[in-house]
Amino acid sequence: MKAKILVVEDDRPVSSIIRYNLEREGFAVDVAEDGEEALRLALDDPPDLIVLDWILPMISGLEVCRQVRRNLKSVNIPIIMVTARTEEEDKLRGLDTGADDYLTKPFSPAELIARVRALLRRARPDFGDEDMNCDGVALSPANRDVKFGGKSIQLHPKSFDLLAFLMAHPRRVYSREQLLDYVWGRDAAVEPRAVDAQIRRLRRSLEIAGAPNLVRTVRSAGYSLDV
Repeated sequence: MKAKILVVEDDRPVSSIIRYNLEREGFAVDVAEDGEEALRLALDDPPDLIVLDWILPMISGLEVCRQVRRNLKSVNIPIIMVTARTEEEDKLRGLDTGADDYLTKPFSPAELIARVRALLRRARPDFGDEDMNCDGVALSPANRDVKFGGKSIQLHPKSFDLLAFLMAHPRRVYSREQLLDYVWGRDAAVEPRAVDAQIRRLRRSLEIAGAPNLVRTVRSAGYSLDV
């Protein structure tokens, strides 16, 4: 079953872009243009996750977040607060109100998708368990298993996480810093060069198994899954 995302955004061009990118990734999307509509949708037909703008007509995003957290129907719904506010104090207010994550405008669709997937995996252990296949390399997130030609490929745990992330986002280029954020976690005390080392380890494991080298180096930009 598709995960359902409620996008709360009063700027129609922005909500259209967000909706397009989420639906392209296979999510079902509802859109609310004001705080009252957002609360009605969140409580009448609770989504799996809410992307919530801070500044909204009728009821502010901050108040929507508070009321969602107070209702038993919606208390556990993950919320990503989206806003043009850049001060750390504003970010802390959003998180203290009950938001699980915070994105500052402008942001890239790829960053939003990655944050959505990370929160859904945390809230729904079954999310992201779909098997993936690229050029004969089959990856099972549920079993943490990678195979090529029917034979298992032994990967370092972080190499597996890197490959799984890149296979879930084919053809998109990610910098070392983005991969550290999405794969290692924002609070990980790891140098960006650790990504290079883990990519080399992943490529070596694929080479030993006779599998194609799926990871492309994009000069001065980062890495991408070649498909």
